[in-house]
Amino acid sequence: MTSFRYRAFGAAALACGLLAGCERPPVDTVQQGFRGTGMVEVYNPRTLAAQQALNTPPVPTPAASDDGPRASEVYKNVKVLGDLSVAQFTRLMVAMTTWVSPEQGCGYCHNLQNLADDSSYAKVVARRMLQMNQHVNSGWKQHVGVTGVTCYTCHRGHPVPQQVWFTPPEPQRNDWAFSLGDDAGQNRPARNIGLASLPYDPYTPFLLAGDSIRVIGKTALPTGNRHSIKEAEWTYALMMHFSKSLGVNCTYCHNTRSFASWEGPPQRVNAWYGIRMVRDLNGNYLEPLTKVFPRDHLGPEGDVAKIGCSTCHQGAYKPLWGARMLPDYPALAVPLKTAAPAAPAPASAVAAAAQTAARRGCGGTDGRRPGCGKRRRRPRGARSGRGHARDACGAVNRCRRPRHGGRARPVPPRPHRPRRRGAGHDRPRRRPADAGPDAQGQPLGLRGPLGQGRPQSRPREEAGVRRSRRPRGGRRG
Repeated sequence: MTSFRYRAFGAAALACGLLAGCERPPVDTVQQGFRGTGMVEVYNPRTLAAQQALNTPPVPTPAASDDGPRASEVYKNVKVLGDLSVAQFTRLMVAMTTWVSPEQGCGYCHNLQNLADDSSYAKVVARRMLQMNQHVNSGWKQHVGVTGVTCYTCHRGHPVPQQVWFTPPEPQRNDWAFSLGDDAGQNRPARNIGLASLPYDPYTPFLLAGDSIRVIGKTALPTGNRHSIKEAEWTYALMMHFSKSLGVNCTYCHNTRSFASWEGPPQRVNAWYGIRMVRDLNGNYLEPLTKVFPRDHLGPEGDVAKIGCSTCHQGAYKPLWGARMLPDYPALAVPLKTAAPAAPAPASAVAAAAQTAARRGCGGTDGRRPGCGKRRRRPRGARSGRGHARDACGAVNRCRRPRHGGRARPVPPRPHRPRRRGAGHDRPRRRPADAGPDAQGQPLGLRGPLGQGRPQSRPREEAGVRRSRRPRGGRRG
């Protein structure tokens, strides 16, 4: 009897331990694809409620006038925002103080005795961060779109963003453990990978070094294909970072039928640009500032703090849930002449995105294109089955017949021919009731004066109009 109690107690403790790692209901689900395909997003209402305050943007300050002298003419050593007026420059500086150092004030970056002094490392870094902000808003519109980013997107009231990463130090190896083989950074649970037994540092190879993330090879293994399950575990560690940073499932970007296929949600193309943007910012803006920061602000390996997806998103699928702060501060969106062009998306991604848009748009099952709300129509004079049709929104649906080579083929307009009317079809057609009076002031119930047809309120038999009857399946005329 005692052993039975011990077993029951152990089973109950094990069950409680397993349930402790799960989220308690209720949870909300949002269907992202066809029913039965598993394209469902799962959201926790309690987590969303906790993120409400974090993702609420501050109230913008009133706009300043563009009149008056420029900031570079009044203040000294203004290298980035010198084209603004003094009022606009002061307004933006006050906003940046609220976004970055609300407790420290202007003295966090400036020498209050001499504002033009560059001896503070924080001022040098802040100037470079302004240039990075403008570079993102002007050179990476494929990812940030018209929403853009500001200093508040990452800082959220902290001098150093809370969601940054450093290169972790190499763990100490014992001789007996090293003899068992290389663990590839696994079995060291970290919060950035969801406490899983995956490689604990997916940032350095993918968000800084630019290693290939794709793990499905295009050729056979004997031809030099190095993709393996071991590399897939590194990719899964990075995917865990994405999922945790955006607060979404894998189905937010991937197709459940095939994760490697680009035929899926358009967010994957946006994420492709986001990865390249993070690499650009880490390599060209943050890494060069390593010698500017003091030693106590660097990581254990002596590297500077770098950004990832969580730096901006912080658990939301869109930073600040898509709130647009950039229109209130247009100086942060000024394009730079030295802005590097964004890398083009892979051809497979562009083709798949276009195919998905065509399938969901005018060529889909509903015959509509998102945004236009109009159905497809064939241009006047275009014959059925020949040439190409033009959608109501102006897009061309190109012919896919092999003999046309997939190119749009012009169709000569057909000459206008009067429609033949046989017996029973010579009566005037109905006209809308609100068509108005004719030249004599009589209401038009039909196409013609009231005397030629029946009034709309009278049946056909009373109006003297013979109903056309033809056998079912017979031809007209």
